[in-house]
Amino acid sequence: MDISMEMVMSKTLKLIIAFASVALGATAASAGSENYSGPKMDLSKYQSEFRVGFLGDEAAQDILTRNTCLKDYVEAAYNVPAKMFTFKDYAGTMESMLGGNLDYAWFGSSGYAGIYLEDPNAVVPVLTRMQPSGDTGYYSVMVTKKNSGIESLDDMRGKSLGFADPNSTSGYLIPSIELVEKVGDLDMFFSKTGFQGGHENGVLAVLNGDVDAAVTWVSGVGEWNEGYSSGNLRKMVDKGILNMDDIAQIWSSKLIPNGPIVMPKALPQEARDVMVGMKQWILKNDPKCNENIANGIVKAWVPVDHSFYESIVKARKAKIEAKKNS
Repeated sequence: MDISMEMVMSKTLKLIIAFASVALGATAASAGSENYSGPKMDLSKYQSEFRVGFLGDEAAQDILTRNTCLKDYVEAAYNVPAKMFTFKDYAGTMESMLGGNLDYAWFGSSGYAGIYLEDPNAVVPVLTRMQPSGDTGYYSVMVTKKNSGIESLDDMRGKSLGFADPNSTSGYLIPSIELVEKVGDLDMFFSKTGFQGGHENGVLAVLNGDVDAAVTWVSGVGEWNEGYSSGNLRKMVDKGILNMDDIAQIWSSKLIPNGPIVMPKALPQEARDVMVGMKQWILKNDPKCNENIANGIVKAWVPVDHSFYESIVKARKAKIEAKKNS
């Protein structure tokens, strides 16, 4: 299915089930935001609010609660109210950004590639994260239930595999390419594959016995029993819904470029510059907030541009064309 078809399907789904769009009510500003002295601008000259979108790869309320401090800092930096929205799937976030309804979103590399292939002038990559190791990338990994008898990728022959989302880099694009290099035709090797509705749901499906294995994302550095230093497994451990002793890792991808925080190209350059400065100020002055909004430990926020994602754009384009020709 190409990105255009995904957008059409998302519009239809929106009418039926809607996306989970939640605007946080007025809350007391975090202590850090009250002392914010980083870059600022008066965005009210251009628009009345700043709209932040989040991918739907975990429970909506968990996302919003964790990012309350981001809302406070955005309001302090841009002098307009901030509204925060979650979506049921990646396509909903992509569609909203393409439609000019968001000012900020953090996509995986494939999500950004999908937007770029639909409209190269829609968004601009602004920042990505640097892991404590100094890497600006992460890994797709396949996990299975411990003591299931599945100890390697070869043991997955005839078993079921859960992907996260069709627009996920680590949860679909990269494993769907790299696994073919290892095992051949995925439909022939696995008994079945299917999308689980996000990374968290995929791991829960493994724990519940709904699939034999699932792919998700990790930093690849740090302690295994903590879910690494960051990534979906770390988030689940921190939330108390995953014990790493219950799962085993049986495959890992090559290093994947960390996904970008993107903003609309239509916004003035000053708005993007303020975001870069704001994130760097939070990193230095409010480490707890920084860890919350970064989904883990981050060494630095690194400015990026389109060139950092050209390999992923090419991979996604090739996959779309292959499906058209199949």
